[in-house]
Amino acid sequence: MSQVQQFLSNIDKQFSKVGILDEFESKAKLPRSYAVLGGTSLYGFLVFLNIGGIGQLLSNIAGFVVPGYYSLKALETAGTKDDTELLTYWVVFAFLNVIEFWSKAILYWIPLYWFVKTIFLLWLVLPATKGSAVVYKSVIQPLAQKYVTNNNVSDDLLNKVNEAAKATSTGFEK
Repeated sequence: MSQVQQFLSNIDKQFSKVGILDEFESKAKLPRSYAVLGGTSLYGFLVFLNIGGIGQLLSNIAGFVVPGYYSLKALETAGTKDDTELLTYWVVFAFLNVIEFWSKAILYWIPLYWFVKTIFLLWLVLPATKGSAVVYKSVIQPLAQKYVTNNNVSDDLLNKVNEAAKATSTGFEK
């Protein structure tokens, strides 16, 4: 099996539970991977063209919908690794939005800005790339360390007091 066929079959497996793709597959007599790749290509093409400012809208949708989906999935898991990754993404996303707000006059003159931003946002959020961790560790964390203090001693002391209070409580409510 060639790499392309394997890639397409992986897409088919990943989207096997999407009902609308079942309908596409039965009516068009084409694999669901064609619809996924076609839709993704159309989305990217519309961002690239940016007709009527649609590139900005689609870029922002990509920056909210994909990580929003991952965040909803992370809320349902018991572990905290995915929570930390997504919290890192949202911190980086907020940081970039503040920068973008103050530099809009310059950024809009950059050719293909919305297309590049969309690709960058997807790079930030996708678990395979872990781009938000790279940006956080190299840019945001050094800046934040100057202004955000971590009072581990007081937090630890407060936790110990709360645990001691729970251990000595009688279980009766006032």
